[in-house]
Amino acid sequence: MERGPVVGAGLGARARIRTLLGCLVKVLLWVASALLYFGSEQAARLLGSPCLRRLYHAWLAAVVIFGPLLQFHVNPRTIFASHGNFFNIKFVNSAWGWTCTFLGGFVLLVVFLATRRVAVTARHLSRLVVGAAVWRGAGRAFLLIEDLTGSCFEPLPQGLLLHELPDRRSRLAAGHQWRGYTVSSHTFLLTFCCLLMAEEAAVFAKYLAHGLPAGAPLRLVFLLNVLLLGLWNFLLLCTVIYFHQYTHKVVGAAVGTFAWYLTYGSWYHQPWSPGSPGHGLFTHPSRKHN
Repeated sequence: MERGPVVGAGLGARARIRTLLGCLVKVLLWVASALLYFGSEQAARLLGSPCLRRLYHAWLAAVVIFGPLLQFHVNPRTIFASHGNFFNIKFVNSAWGWTCTFLGGFVLLVVFLATRRVAVTARHLSRLVVGAAVWRGAGRAFLLIEDLTGSCFEPLPQGLLLHELPDRRSRLAAGHQWRGYTVSSHTFLLTFCCLLMAEEAAVFAKYLAHGLPAGAPLRLVFLLNVLLLGLWNFLLLCTVIYFHQYTHKVVGAAVGTFAWYLTYGSWYHQPWSPGSPGHGLFTHPSRKHN
């Protein structure tokens, strides 16, 4: 039997298939790259708009103040109404960790690529250290408020019995309950993270306008931050709809906004601060990189 022509035809077919697959991969990579560049350009332009950033503050305020009204028009049995839902456990409870990871990578790349100076990069990254201190300090303050305004109760079949135990630790040791004014730490954290990320990500528009190096890795990191910012907005809306009392949520968001104002709105504009986002990065005329 003559198998030469058959084997040759099979090898030729495989070669054509490999060529077609190679062309398909190149096309897919080109499309992905085009979408990455287009999406990052549009998102940077959107977040870099001063008018939009002012409206964004109004948007967050509207979400917290009027969002709870949606509880009368949504299904109370959805997955987001449960404290144990995936997003609440994996994202909201660790919101600062996610924010530091994604935003830290973005700030690191932007500052170092723009300046090539480690000291300047470390100074800008120190804003995240300040943010972590704000988060930890606010959490301790909220627990202190709950301790100072709370009372100890013992659940009974007839109702609740008030006890005169001095503090939360004594209540826990006795197996009782402590009820005080609980500021919503989730609302505080999500509000603070939203404002912080919007402020930091707004720098990318000016970064691109100055023609600084902006390859696919940096653009991807930027878009991941934009997606995380969108997720925080969505989870903030879910939080104000399904969880916590109204005043607890409003106070939490107000404290988060005030923390942003003290840092990004005031202190970071002083010379003895970590500096505002973009400070000292764009001291040279715009230049385009091919």
